[in-house]
Amino acid sequence: MSRLGHWFCAALFLLLSSLPTQARELAVAPEAMVEVEVATVGLAGPGVPVVLLREPGARAVIPIFIGSVEADAILRGLYGERPRRPLTHELLGDVLAGLEVRLERVYVDAIVDGVFLGMLELRVGDAKAPLRIDSRASDAIALGLQAGAAIRVSPQVLEAAQAIDYQGIEEQVVSALGITVTPLSDDLRDALRLPDDEGVLITGVSGDAEAAGLAPGALLLSVNGETPITPLRFLELVRDTPPGEEAQLGYWQDGEAHELSLSTAVPEPALPRMPPEAPTPGIRL
Repeated sequence: MSRLGHWFCAALFLLLSSLPTQARELAVAPEAMVEVEVATVGLAGPGVPVVLLREPGARAVIPIFIGSVEADAILRGLYGERPRRPLTHELLGDVLAGLEVRLERVYVDAIVDGVFLGMLELRVGDAKAPLRIDSRASDAIALGLQAGAAIRVSPQVLEAAQAIDYQGIEEQVVSALGITVTPLSDDLRDALRLPDDEGVLITGVSGDAEAAGLAPGALLLSVNGETPITPLRFLELVRDTPPGEEAQLGYWQDGEAHELSLSTAVPEPALPRMPPEAPTPGIRL
């Protein structure tokens, strides 16, 4: 970074640190929170979007209310797509990256009067101490997914979310265990020369799954011995993996069947795939 860039980062740090609106403290200590994985977007009530978060070792999925704009941004991140011109969340992520400000963690730490509260944890340049910025939970999660930041949720939020009734969207993109899946069309099956077996298409891979050789374009045939007919069923089968056990996956890749065992822990966050000229998917609700 140039001398001017370092000066600008220092000025930005001082400016943000001095703003009175940044005074809110985390409701609970970071170590008391649970790290979660963004799974997909669903609906609660009369068409209200919610982001569904997977908590390792829990049989429930955590729904958190979000707006349609944030739902769209989260889906873009899950699909690995980016609009030709950056929208709000992509723009802010680009600004932070350009200033060498890293979004390291996102917290959803409290719920007040039915509203989920979020916090961004930033690292400005070479500063030793992080900078925490109050945020809407939905914006924080959308930015965290775009930036590959860890996402942590407090026990209060976990408990409150249990009361939210939601429904998943069967034909939606879903991510779990660092594996992103979508429905498989006949055209894609033919183009990728996949067998006629039922399953879902793997479109993104990170963490241990990627290290084990699993790659986009594979057909996911089974999870713990059952067939994930839809992306949402894939999430349910992962969620139902017995505590303390690894998820057993079967998949077709490179012309043959393979098996893979994966921990159900939240995988290391990874930057989403962002082709420079990918079309904007739009919200799929």
